[in-house]
Amino acid sequence: MAKDKDNPNKPEAGKPEGAKPEGKPQSKGAPEGQAKGEAKPEGRPEGRPEGKGRPGGGKSGTKGGGGGGKHKYSEATVAEAAKPSGPPRLKVLYDEKIRAAVAEKFGIKNPMQQPRLQKIAINVNMGRHLDGTKIPPNIKTTVLDTIEKVTGQKPVVLKAKKSVANFKVRSGLETAAMVTIRRERMWHFLDRLINLATPRIKDFRGLPREAFDRQGNYAMGLQEQGVFPEINMAEVTFTHGMNINFTFANSTPDLSRFVLEQMGMPFAKEGEDFGQKVEKKKKKKKKRSPDGAAPAAKAPAAA
Repeated sequence: MAKDKDNPNKPEAGKPEGAKPEGKPQSKGAPEGQAKGEAKPEGRPEGRPEGKGRPGGGKSGTKGGGGGGKHKYSEATVAEAAKPSGPPRLKVLYDEKIRAAVAEKFGIKNPMQQPRLQKIAINVNMGRHLDGTKIPPNIKTTVLDTIEKVTGQKPVVLKAKKSVANFKVRSGLETAAMVTIRRERMWHFLDRLINLATPRIKDFRGLPREAFDRQGNYAMGLQEQGVFPEINMAEVTFTHGMNINFTFANSTPDLSRFVLEQMGMPFAKEGEDFGQKVEKKKKKKKKRSPDGAAPAAKAPAAA
C-alpha cells in the first residue's frame, strides 16, 4: 500500500482508468481565470463577423461597410460616362468641315486627292548622355516612361548605325527612343498637343510657320516634357525635350499649313517667327570699279 501511495499516476478508487486527474493546469492559450471549455466573454464573437470581416456588415471593398452607398455624381452623369467614347474630336472636324474647306479653297474635290495626316513620330535623343557604352538607368527610364505616358504606346530604343568619333558614338550603342502613332492615338495626341501642351510652353508666342518640307510634312520641337499634363515634374529626375514630326499624304506646304490651322495649331503670325519679327539684314557691298579693283581711298581734306 505504501508503494501505491507513492505512485501519483495510479487512479483513485471508483474512477475509471484513463480519467484525467483534477487540478490539472489550464491549457496554454487560455487566459488566466478561464478554464477549458468555458464560454468566451461577451464582445468577442466566435468566427468571422458578418460582412467578411469588415465592420458594419457591408461588402468587402466598400468604405465603412455601408453596403455600396451612393455615388457623388448624378445618375445621368454616370450613365453618360459609361457610354463608349466616339471617334476622336479632331477626326470628326477634319471629315465634316476641313475637307469641304480644302475643296472650296484649293479646288480639290476628290477625297482621295485631298491631304490627310498619316502618322506622328516622337523622337528623343539620349546619345549625348552616354556613359562609356551605356545610358544611365535613370535617364533611360525617364525618357521611356515620358513617351509612354504622353502617347499611350510603348517606345522603341534606337541604336546607332555608324560610328562617329566626334560625337563619341559607336555603332550598336543605344542613342535614342522613338514611337510612331497612327489612327485614334494620333488624333488624341494631336488634340492634347494643341489644346493642352502648347499653351503651357514658357513665353509661347506661336509655332514656326515655315517648318515644312516639300511633301508638306511638318516638324516641331519641345524643350521640356513638363508641358504635358500627364507628366508630374516632382517625380522626374531628368528634364528633356522631344522632336515631333507630322507626316502628310497628298500634300504641299500650303495644304498642310491650312489643314493644321483649321485644326487649331497655334502658328506664329505671318512675318514673325517665335514671336520675334523677322528682319532681313542687307549686307552692304563695297562698290568696285569696272576693272575689279577696289576703290581708292579718299584723300584727306586739305587744311
